[in-house]
Amino acid sequence: MSSSILNRENEITDFHLPHWKDIPDIDLYLDQVISFLEKYLSNYVENDNEKETNCITKTMVNNYVKHKVIKPPINKKYNREHIAYLIVIFILKQVYSINDIKQLIQLAIETSSVEQAYNQFCFELQKSLLYTFQGKAYSNSKNMSQERYILRNVVQTYASKLYALKIYLHRNLT
Repeated sequence: MSSSILNRENEITDFHLPHWKDIPDIDLYLDQVISFLEKYLSNYVENDNEKETNCITKTMVNNYVKHKVIKPPINKKYNREHIAYLIVIFILKQVYSINDIKQLIQLAIETSSVEQAYNQFCFELQKSLLYTFQGKAYSNSKNMSQERYILRNVVQTYASKLYALKIYLHRNLT
């Protein structure tokens, strides 16, 4: 295996999203939100607009508010829930439409709190990326709820695409 592939695999094993407790518990302005998101996501999401240097822009976030994918900010400030939603959206928009993402988020929060749903997303995504990049299969899923099984498949779709981009297509996303 080439050293560049090993570097990409090491990058993935070091991947982690901020869990709920790691997202700032203070309201942030949009520029601060974008900086926070870029820190965690810039190596893992593709930029839709080649003219932009950042993978996340104010326009994108404003469009998600406009299309009611996330709630509007309060006094131009975004809270922990907004940031969690945006992390999920930016990861999943790599493989799903915004309408599909909106439905998947709704399914997740119908059965648990936003905090629980977000933390479960982080856990499953990290596990999926690790398994995909190490060539491991998931363990048995017979005793898993339908919502959890759907989540596992959703994040597996993203992990598979990222694997193809980083390993076989040798594409750096930043």
